[in-house]
Amino acid sequence: MKIILVDAINTLILKGEGIFEKMLQLLEEYPNKKIVLTNADDEQIKMFGLDDIPYKLFTLKHKPEKTNPLYYQILLEHLNLNKDEVIYFEHNKDAVNSAKSIGINTYHYDENKKDLAELKKFIDSNI
Repeated sequence: MKIILVDAINTLILKGEGIFEKMLQLLEEYPNKKIVLTNADDEQIKMFGLDDIPYKLFTLKHKPEKTNPLYYQILLEHLNLNKDEVIYFEHNKDAVNSAKSIGINTYHYDENKKDLAELKKFIDSNI
């Protein structure tokens, strides 16, 4: 069963609002393991409430950024996974391209549209 990798800030976590409840409800429809990806450091984790989310959190604290393919290589190594065992959705186009460059099936989630129906289609067709 594939693991769903979820972007943190501007996707699952809305600045100034906390967890995007409708997205959380969508994710809870799937029995798959979920891991929230961020680059937040310890201070940012507290600031954005990432220490109070229902899923495992993975961060490299900006070393490197998610826009660097090395971030995803380290992630996969650290979790003992390969690219075919995960799907990922992310709001930052450069981070999307970075993940795709190492073969991770990645969906660009438009943080302004918040189109959960399209996100659901991506998840359904790839898990």
